[in-house]
Amino acid sequence: MNPTVELDIDARGVATVSLNRPDVNNAYDATLLEGLRDGVAALRANANVRVVVVRGHGRHFQAGADLDWLRKVAAQDAAANLAASRLTLAAVHDLCCLPLPTVALIHGACMGGGTGIAAACDIVIASSDARFAISEARWGLAATIIFPHLVAAIGTRQARRYAQSCEVFDVTTAHAIGLVHAVCEPGELDAAAASIIDHLLRAAPGALAETKLGVLEAGGLLLDDAALEALAAAHAARRQHAEAAEGIASFAERRDAAWYPGSAGSKS
Repeated sequence: MNPTVELDIDARGVATVSLNRPDVNNAYDATLLEGLRDGVAALRANANVRVVVVRGHGRHFQAGADLDWLRKVAAQDAAANLAASRLTLAAVHDLCCLPLPTVALIHGACMGGGTGIAAACDIVIASSDARFAISEARWGLAATIIFPHLVAAIGTRQARRYAQSCEVFDVTTAHAIGLVHAVCEPGELDAAAASIIDHLLRAAPGALAETKLGVLEAGGLLLDDAALEALAAAHAARRQHAEAAEGIASFAERRDAAWYPGSAGSKS
């Protein structure tokens, strides 16, 4: 059993997928991504599962990529980098295309790839302490593989802002731009989700599966193999760029990256 992703199914058929790396704020590495893929595959194969809830253990939902893992991957050859990007892409895409309704419960930080996981879910509920960022570009990376999900969730206009500014935004903004459907008080996520889960359980399972896949197709999210491979290739190439090395180093060293000119600017 993969210890970084826990799976539980209750008597109603409500499955809970819990990200379980609380010591690093559930930042993803290869082990967590493989655990998420395995968990989603198991749920797809289980005819008793009706609804899937995704959440994170500890203080935060998901803090994006484990930058120590990214640094190790970036130091390897192109093939290893492409394999890592394919794995990351597959974990999010599998979750998105799972023919079951998915509900993400967000608390604390939801950063980088965490926003992709949230956007890949059908319904997102967040507590008022949640905060979000599409922060890859700040570290010399690009969130290429989650752009389809983010654009579908918040629209091109909002993605253009937040994926470039990398600014942290609160749950009020996340709700206003469409990333979050409902907001609750801290500690009340389960109560807030209960009514929505009950509505989902009242719908016919086969009809829900057909409805979800129909919506995904209409929204352009059922990407073919060529499109998926292009996303993975771009993501992998950016990780091996010199900017990524500098960005990841600046994060580890708690300093500004070399390309930052300073907030005061300069006069010519």
